[in-house]
Amino acid sequence: MSDLLERLRGRGWRMTAQRRVVAEVLDGEHVHLTADEVHARAVAKLPEISRATVYNTLGELVTLGEVLEVSTDKRAKRYDPNAHRPHHHLVCARCGSIRDVHPTGNPLADLPDTERFGFTVSDVEVTYRGLCPDCAGS
Repeated sequence: MSDLLERLRGRGWRMTAQRRVVAEVLDGEHVHLTADEVHARAVAKLPEISRATVYNTLGELVTLGEVLEVSTDKRAKRYDPNAHRPHHHLVCARCGSIRDVHPTGNPLADLPDTERFGFTVSDVEVTYRGLCPDCAGS
């Protein structure tokens, strides 16, 4: 489970009712919601929360480095609270569902010097694609 709420409290982030609801909606394991999905779930908890507040809060969380903005295809961006544990994503090519995966090994070290072309590589993003069990079964 994500520790987003604890991380935000530890930073001294001003926890308004609206911010708290957005953080609660995002908190969890394998959470990759679009801004519209975050808004819909936030409205269920706090009916007066506006779409603009949700978008602004998501932007703040990304800027703080507490939430990752994930774009795995041409679909809407998704927001991942698992920002402090290195991981990759497993994406269903049909329905777009996303799971966090933690393979062993170091993909950064797996790139040979001859393939770095003089770059100082600091980060790597790996996306595995396939069909989730629900889509594979249908």
